Amino acid sequence: METARAVERRFACNDDALAPGESMTIPAEDAGGVAIAVFRNEDGELFATADTCTHEEWSLGEDSDLEGNEVVCPLHMARFDITSGEALCFPATVALKTFEVVVEDGRVHVLA
Repeated sequence: METARAVERRFACNDDALAPGESMTIPAEDAGGVAIAVFRNEDGELFATADTCTHEEWSLGEDSDLEGNEVVCPLHMARFDITSGEALCFPATVALKTFEVVVEDGRVHVLA
């Protein structure tokens, strides 16, 4: 039987650190063992997903293009919906894990 892991608030950045269309990565050692990508879409909304492309190991938070609510992995052009994690085209077929984002007192946290 698998034991449930407690969800923790992981500090990502200050709220003004990400401009619309930008992203960043919370390293695995700071995020409970799995790197997390944090995205701010053009509407200013924040979303978080697993950082690594599910097709091939590549950082989406550090080296990708954000187009609306879609992140594009530059390695093989896999696309994911940052709101749901859904893989939108080949070569990716597996969704990204998503995480809740909380902004409090000007600080962005990811629940992971």
